Amino acid sequence: MALATLTGLWVYPVKSCRGLARTAVRVTAHGLEHDREWLIVNPAGQCLTQREDPRLALIETELHSDRLELRAPGRTSLKIPLVATGRLTRPATVWGETMPATDEGDAAAAWLGTFLGGDFRLVRWDPAQRRPTDPAWTGGEPAEVYFGDAFPFLVLGEETWSELNGRLWPGPPVPLDRFRTNLLLTGLGVAGEDTATMLRGEVVEFRLVKPCIRCVMTTTDQQTGQRHHEPLRTLAKYRRDPRFSAPVFGQNAILIRGAGDFLSVGDRFEAA
Repeated sequence: MALATLTGLWVYPVKSCRGLARTAVRVTAHGLEHDREWLIVNPAGQCLTQREDPRLALIETELHSDRLELRAPGRTSLKIPLVATGRLTRPATVWGETMPATDEGDAAAAWLGTFLGGDFRLVRWDPAQRRPTDPAWTGGEPAEVYFGDAFPFLVLGEETWSELNGRLWPGPPVPLDRFRTNLLLTGLGVAGEDTATMLRGEVVEFRLVKPCIRCVMTTTDQQTGQRHHEPLRTLAKYRRDPRFSAPVFGQNAILIRGAGDFLSVGDRFEAA
């Protein structure tokens, strides 16, 4: 059993746009509060991610007490009220799953269309909906997720990230923002999150359920939107998982205990 310390927390309000570092955040059954609560979709309702358009990395997000704010190069900021306004719903599709979502209106669509150069809508998760995770990976434990790919939390160990950067030397290290991590921990040891199944804190407990499959998004510089070869090329050499025919890095997790409580940087966890 290892004793790990939480050293970083990140929330990604709009799927595939820039995230926010937090020192403390409320935990919900479907993820950190406001994580992947919004989504950009095309006219058919299909989600847009950095896989299709790396310029999403240039859209900054900020959460205030009353609004979500988006900023992008050359654009005035877009402000979205946090209080739902009862707008019409439209279908939104994430990895083949389609669900109704709340449309955030024409002003948001025009803002996105001008920056991205196309017809896009900003939609928000409808809290009346439920999107369960795959029970084959959770051992039958019930869990749910908003617009995340498949699971509500992503956990990474600092030692695992440092080892990857050691393998990239003498090339430049890869910053953490390439991996869309929610919880960064130290004390697990290299790849310790791969063998742990539980993270038990004083008030919050997680189950680690599935390795995170890595794709071209890891090669996108989150500050410029430019693509590179690394770290995906190196990950494929030593982190390829034959179950997925792809490299994996980090672990997806679900919440077992602590919905409504807060996580804070510095919290300690027993990893078992």
